[in-house]
Amino acid sequence: MNQTILVLYYSRSGHTAQLARLIARGIEEVPGMLARLRQVPPVAPVTETAQPPEPEDGAPYVSRQDLLDCAGLAMGSPTRFGNMAAPLKYFLDSTGAEWASGALAGKPAALFTSTSTMHGGQEATLLSMALPLLHHGMLLVGLPYTEPALSSTQSGGTPYGASHVAGAKGDNPISEHERDLARALGRRLAEVARKLANAA
Repeated sequence: MNQTILVLYYSRSGHTAQLARLIARGIEEVPGMLARLRQVPPVAPVTETAQPPEPEDGAPYVSRQDLLDCAGLAMGSPTRFGNMAAPLKYFLDSTGAEWASGALAGKPAALFTSTSTMHGGQEATLLSMALPLLHHGMLLVGLPYTEPALSSTQSGGTPYGASHVAGAKGDNPISEHERDLARALGRRLAEVARKLANAA
C-alpha cells in the first residue's frame, strides 16, 4: 500500500515551489511512496481577505485532512529576515487541534528554503520551521554528509535541509548540487517514513 508524504510550502517568486517539486521527485523515487504537493495561501498585512478555493497557479491549498493523511511532511518557505514567511507561520499557528490530538507525533519531517543571498539566513529559517514541528512531536530528518554534494556545494544545501540561493534579483537557476540535495532530502524522508510504517 502506498504511503503519502505531504510537501507543504509557501512561495512568492517560485523558487521554493521549484525546490518542493524536486523534493517530491525524490520522494517518488522510493518504491511505495507518493508525494502530495500543497501550498499555504498568502495573508493580508492589514485585514484578512478571503482567498479563492484554489490558487491561480501551483499546488492546491493545504487542508487539515492533508496533515492527518500524511506519513511524513516536507515543509518549505522563503526566508524573511532569517525566519519563515508569515503565511506559513499563520498556518502553523492554526494547527492547535492537530497538536492536541497528536496527529503528527512520531511522523518524520524535513525542511527546505530559498534566500536571495548565500548568507541570507537559510539555516536560521530552517531552524525556525523546525521548532513548531518539534512541538508537534515530529522526527526531524536532515541531510547527512554522506551526501557528496553537501561537501561540494558552492550554492545552497545545508545539514538542516535543502536550500537554494536565488540571487538578489531572483534570477539564479537551481544549481546541480541544489537539485541533487533536494532530491536526496525527499528520498531520505520517504525512506524513513517507509521504515517507520513497516515497523508499526
